[in-house]
Amino acid sequence: MSFLLSRIHSFRHAFRGWHYALRTQKNAWIHSLAATLVFIFAFWLRVPPRDWAVLILTIAMVFAAEFMNTAIEAVVDLASPDRHPLAKIGKDVGAAAVLVAASGCDLDRIINSRSALICAN
Repeated sequence: MSFLLSRIHSFRHAFRGWHYALRTQKNAWIHSLAATLVFIFAFWLRVPPRDWAVLILTIAMVFAAEFMNTAIEAVVDLASPDRHPLAKIGKDVGAAAVLVAASGCDLDRIINSRSALICAN
């Protein structure tokens, strides 16, 4: 398989994962709605480029954490279909990663923004 063709397949898998997360995870929809509103307000308030960079990075961090949490949950469900204390820990720690990312995003907006924007979470 050529290098270019293998890259196309990789992107196809990534977009399938993105679609799966948006289709199955309610919090991914909440993050998407909040991110859309933040982008609209940032555009309306004419946020400077440096703040755009921080906004994009922090929102991306929240989505990355949410997608990793979704992957962790799927793998745990596959490996341990029955309830198990270690499976619960894995899922709880994945959820904590999303909480940390979203909280960091909020704190950044509260501390560093001249506007009253809240971050997407």
